[in-house]
Amino acid sequence: MTRYKCQNFSSTFKNARKGMRLSLKSERNIRVHLFAGALVLISAYCLNFSIPRFCILIMAIAAVISAEMLNSAIEFALDAVFHNRFSRMVGMAKDIAAGAVMVVTISAIIVGVLLFAPPIIYLITH
Repeated sequence: MTRYKCQNFSSTFKNARKGMRLSLKSERNIRVHLFAGALVLISAYCLNFSIPRFCILIMAIAAVISAEMLNSAIEFALDAVFHNRFSRMVGMAKDIAAGAVMVVTISAIIVGVLLFAPPIIYLITH
């Protein structure tokens, strides 16, 4: 078994926190998504969103940030294995991973529009 498989429960959380810090420090897109997510949650609070609506927003934001982190992990792993050498197949894999982030992001935007449109329209019309 590898040393990572033999870890205790608290070590796995320590490694996860380390991964979060590393991704926040090294990946601009994750910081952008986190900032946008915070603005969305503040806006939802100001519009008195219900708890289920908040939960939906949190899940959408978490999905986008998780997809971005997975994309970064794939990029780092491929760069390490191929020593940053150009490979058409590596480029394709990175593009596919980036496309997955785009799909999740577009879905989150649609969810946001569906959740925010009714209260904003209500505010404008009343």
